[in-house]
Amino acid sequence: GEKCCIFEFDERIGTLLIRAKALGIDLQPHVASGCLEILQIDPAEVSPGEFSWNVQKAVEDRGCSVLVIDSLNGYVAAMPQEKQLMLQLHEMLSYLNQKGVATFLINPQAGLVGSMNTGALNVSYIADAVILFRFFEAQGRIRKAISVIKNRGGAHEDTIRELKINRDGIALSGPLKEFKGILTGTPEFVGDSASLLSHPYAG
Repeated sequence: GEKCCIFEFDERIGTLLIRAKALGIDLQPHVASGCLEILQIDPAEVSPGEFSWNVQKAVEDRGCSVLVIDSLNGYVAAMPQEKQLMLQLHEMLSYLNQKGVATFLINPQAGLVGSMNTGALNVSYIADAVILFRFFEAQGRIRKAISVIKNRGGAHEDTIRELKINRDGIALSGPLKEFKGILTGTPEFVGDSASLLSHPYAG
């Protein structure tokens, strides 16, 4: 029942709705009821100040308590300089925190595999929690892993688990204990296949 606002820089609203529905998540009823508001943002047409004003209006006028910015790469495109960006972003997140808004920032990594570098934008120091999604190789397949690398609110699980998203929803494996090459940015699982999630095309 909480009001959620998504500020979408990278993807068209129609595409977002179609992809979510393909994963078994139909967002249209939530949009129709007013619980979910998706706003398409064009960095070429919206100034940083205007974007912050739109965020403030969503919180104070429309009661938004969950806010998503997808993605920070698009947000960067709206800012002329990185220094100004970090100051603006820090100020906006401080405001949202004071208002009790849960804010989710999507920060794609540079490239699909390889370096752990997330580009010039480093917002980890202003984030309360950081969840990392990575690709890894196991038995000739590319799989996805999830881990929590930071949580200011307290202790958190430090294991790596396999993540699978399909029409049936989200599935997590048990802890994947046997990896090599994690710090290289291209982790490879070399453990027992019994701990991996089953694959629909597996023989």
